[in-house]
Amino acid sequence: GVYWMLPHRWQNVFLIGAGAVFYGYVHPWFLGLLWFSATLDYVAARQIEVRPRQRRAWLAVSLAGNLGLLGFFKYFNFFADNVGAVLEVFGLAFARPALQVLLPVGISFYTFQALSYTIDVYRGRIPARRSYVTVMAFVTFFPPLVAGPIERAAHLLPQVERPRRFEAALARDAVFLILWGYFKKLVIADNVGVIVNKVFGIREPGFEVLWAGVFAFAIQIYADFSAYSDIARGVARWFGFTLIRNFDHPYLARGPADFWRRWHISLSSWFRDYVYIPLGGSRAG
Repeated sequence: GVYWMLPHRWQNVFLIGAGAVFYGYVHPWFLGLLWFSATLDYVAARQIEVRPRQRRAWLAVSLAGNLGLLGFFKYFNFFADNVGAVLEVFGLAFARPALQVLLPVGISFYTFQALSYTIDVYRGRIPARRSYVTVMAFVTFFPPLVAGPIERAAHLLPQVERPRRFEAALARDAVFLILWGYFKKLVIADNVGVIVNKVFGIREPGFEVLWAGVFAFAIQIYADFSAYSDIARGVARWFGFTLIRNFDHPYLARGPADFWRRWHISLSSWFRDYVYIPLGGSRAG
């Protein structure tokens, strides 16, 4: 209610504050990483535009900063454990680092979302935004923050900048989308999860029981993941935003390639557009 009583600029400020509360209420230091990514990409994009001769260097700064943080927090513990395991095979003593890195929630999602802004500015597809508030509201927009869908700057930034007015029809649709998401999560995923845990807890399950567990797990993981996407899309719609659809009946796919296009669409399309095609796609082998 407060949000819809505010003028447009203060709506964006409100969303930044909401993102801070939503993302920082368990571990406030997580906010430092989120705000660092937003600030880094705001500065890098502005420099790419005003210093065209140094645009490649500023893109490298954005990539190194964002992917460096992602790699450190995502893989430090994994790397340390595996180095220790290899050294122990050869009989070498290994003192595991005392540092235990806590993985920030959703760091992959907001890192890829922020990078889409810098890369698209570098490619000349969108202009760099002068408003720091606009970029912060885009990166820290809380509904998709911890589990997607991963939004593109070209899709979400114009919605941040456009004046938004309350529409009862959209709010009603949002409620149904949120309730459908909760139904998939609480009624389907959590209850099927009980079956999965029992099957995978059996020491030597029979063939039929094992395959029942496999199919149950397929239902559980789809209902759980797509449920969050639906809830995020519904909550975003409450605030006047439209997020992309993240799942399109993936288990009706005709093959692996079709499944890849239907499952976690925002991630698969992100890698297609920002990694696969720039490296040459199918033309480069």
